[in-house]
Amino acid sequence: MLRGRTKKMQALLFAGCTISNRLPFLEKSARLVFKDLGIEFIDAPFTCCPDPVGVQAISEKTWLTLGARNLCLAEQEKKKIISLCNGCSETLIGVKSCLDHDKESLNEVKKVLSKKGYDYKGTSETFHFIRSLIEDVGIGKIKEKVKRPLKGLKCATHTGCHYMRPSDWIKWDDPLEPKYLDVLVNAVGAEALDYEEKMLCCGAGVDRTNNEVGLEVAHRKYKGATEADANCLVVNCPACFQQFENTQRDVSKKYEEKYKIPVFYITELIALAFGYNPEDLGLRYHRNRPKKLLKSIGIEDPQ
Repeated sequence: MLRGRTKKMQALLFAGCTISNRLPFLEKSARLVFKDLGIEFIDAPFTCCPDPVGVQAISEKTWLTLGARNLCLAEQEKKKIISLCNGCSETLIGVKSCLDHDKESLNEVKKVLSKKGYDYKGTSETFHFIRSLIEDVGIGKIKEKVKRPLKGLKCATHTGCHYMRPSDWIKWDDPLEPKYLDVLVNAVGAEALDYEEKMLCCGAGVDRTNNEVGLEVAHRKYKGATEADANCLVVNCPACFQQFENTQRDVSKKYEEKYKIPVFYITELIALAFGYNPEDLGLRYHRNRPKKLLKSIGIEDPQ
């Protein structure tokens, strides 16, 4: 049984580079939802997480040091970090895990940070926002806040590769069959579907080096979702959101199949269910506008 604590709390928001710079409307939906659920976001001067793939592969010391500097800010505030991004969550949790188990790297990082006035202690805690919604808030409280059930939305959910991996660092949900995102979708009155290739990567990573393969991966996702009768995609990762928003036109052209599937961040769906309107959430900034779909379930978007 999924249960959560309902007491009010404060947490440091880690929006990450992609959301802050390219998708600020996703941050807005998260702020609205968490505020309504009794969690106050506090801002801190975080830098890039940094990227758990590129930066870590080039220089693990840089990855550890920059990540630890972000964790120092949370230690100073004595507050939990709530991250809106899969990759940022992986980095912040992974950096702490690595430094907990590697004394040599810990000493090197502490030495560098001390020159800038930071004293890394290893006492911080980072939650992915999905985990916080389930474990800090609880499904019961989320259901209580629903004013407008999203009946009629058939959602192909996609958690993304970095949400639960590596599982020796990230210890919530199920790394092979994650359930939290589906539970949240169902809690707001929509329907989370099973579909072919549900656990397949979005293709964003490989798309950077091989566009053909990236489009093939995306095509398999869209085909599986469509065949399951999904009318939207729901994600919890900004990289996946961008990939699904940006590749549908190219996939449609390449495979001569028409794909124009609205993509939602889960916080956008929750906010809609809580009574916020599309214009409150900036849904007009979506490339695949959900206006027609929302109208079909009784939500008007005047923009």
